[in-house]
Amino acid sequence: MNSNLTFKYGANDIAAQLRRDINSGILQRFERLPPERSLSLKFNVSRGTIRAAINKLETEGLVTTKAGSGTYISKKIAGENSSVIQNARPLELVDARFALEPHICRLAVVHGRKKDFEKLNNLLEEMEKNYYNPTIFGDTDTSFHRALAESTGNSLLIWMIEQITSVRNQDEWSRMRHLTLNEQIIKEYNKQHRRILNAINAREPENAASMMREHLQTARLSLTQTADI
Repeated sequence: MNSNLTFKYGANDIAAQLRRDINSGILQRFERLPPERSLSLKFNVSRGTIRAAINKLETEGLVTTKAGSGTYISKKIAGENSSVIQNARPLELVDARFALEPHICRLAVVHGRKKDFEKLNNLLEEMEKNYYNPTIFGDTDTSFHRALAESTGNSLLIWMIEQITSVRNQDEWSRMRHLTLNEQIIKEYNKQHRRILNAINAREPENAASMMREHLQTARLSLTQTADI
């Protein structure tokens, strides 16, 4: 496979674009979104990808889908949160993840259930299968780290990871992902994800935290080597 991969819109990228349009006022409260078919043509993706993007916005409370009518804008992100999310730099994001995710791994060992670990393994297998596709990998990677937080059962940590996910959906992060993700780095990330999950399954909290720190350090190095950020 060629490591110089062509960028394609994923559900996260489309959700990010729609989120920006909502917060900038391009899409007004109570306005109806264009139909799935129109959006799929605009972004050159399947209608399933559009539905996944809309589901993300619905989870955030930004849109509401009414059966037989369509999807409508519900509200904007609160101004202060929106400003922080939109202005966060990629390295700030990595630093925030360093502060949270190693301990999330510890808590996953303590509080995670069998079904949580099965979900994590399924997501990891999806990433491993799509090492050549940065769009699918990126979306699944986001889901993997969210599932890690969910396995803790800590609603505040889950909310904090959702804020980090919102940052990862901004233009700057999408640009950096496009620049950094290739087959080699995706395969390395997958190896690290596997070591993290193995440590969690083995009920080794400190090892899991250490593996997560190693993973985040690789992400930081990849960012700093790719562009001036």
